[in-house]
Amino acid sequence: MIYIKTPEEIELTRAACDLCSRTLGEVARLIAPGVTTRKLDDIAREFILDNGGKPACLGYHGFPGTLCIEVNDTVVHGFPSNYELREGDIVGTDCVVELNGFHGDSCYTFAVGEIDPKTERLLDITFESLYVGIEMAVAGNRVGDISNAVQRFCESNGYSVVREMCGHGIGREMHEDPEVPNYGRRGTGPVLQNGMLICIEPMINLGSRNIRIAQNGWECRTRDHKPSAHYEHTLLINNDEPEILTTFDYIESALGIA
Repeated sequence: MIYIKTPEEIELTRAACDLCSRTLGEVARLIAPGVTTRKLDDIAREFILDNGGKPACLGYHGFPGTLCIEVNDTVVHGFPSNYELREGDIVGTDCVVELNGFHGDSCYTFAVGEIDPKTERLLDITFESLYVGIEMAVAGNRVGDISNAVQRFCESNGYSVVREMCGHGIGREMHEDPEVPNYGRRGTGPVLQNGMLICIEPMINLGSRNIRIAQNGWECRTRDHKPSAHYEHTLLINNDEPEILTTFDYIESALGIA
C-alpha cells in the first residue's frame, strides 16, 4: 500500500530529514584514521537523542547500532564495532531518524584520508548516480524509470549494481511501499504521484554485483571483497521538480568541501 502524504505529514518528515542530515554532519567531523566505528555510532546516537529524536535503526529487529556502518567491502547493514578506521578505507554511514512519529533516511560514503584512485572514482560515480535517479523522480514517471537510470549510468561506467537491496517509501514507517530498486526496465513499476515520499539509495560495487550475508543475518558484503559505495536521499515527489528533503550540506561543510 502506497501512502500519499498530507502537507502536515510532509512537514514532519522534512524535520526528521533535517535532523538526520545534521547527524551525519556531526559524524563527518570525526572521520579520520584511528577513530572506531563505535565512536561514530555513539556520536550519532547522542546527537539524535539530544535533539529530541529517536535512532530508528537501534533495536530494529535486533539491530545493535544507530548507524549501519559500511567499511570497504560492506554493502549495507554493518555493525558498529571497535574497528579503527585506517588510511585508505571508505566507510558508509546509513542513518535513520524518527522525529515526532516520522522518519528521515540518508547515507554517505566517506573516504578516510587518501584512497585508491579506483575507489575514489567508484564513490564519484555512485554519488552522481543518486542524482541521475532523482532526476527521474517526477510525477507520472514510474519507479522503473528511476531504477533504469541508475543502472544504465553505473553499468556504462563499468560498475555493478547490487540487486538484493533497494530503496523504499518512507513516512510513519522506516520502510514503506514502494520498493525502489537500482536496476530495472523503464516504464515498469508503480506510478510516481505527488505527495509520495521515497528513498533512492544506489549501492554500487567496484567488482561483481554478487553479495553474501554474514551469519548474523545482517551484514552484507561483496562476494569478491572489492569495495562498495552507498549514497541515499529522502525525497518528495512534487510535479516535475523532485524535492530532496535530506541534504549533504552539513557533511560538506564539516569536510570543507566547497
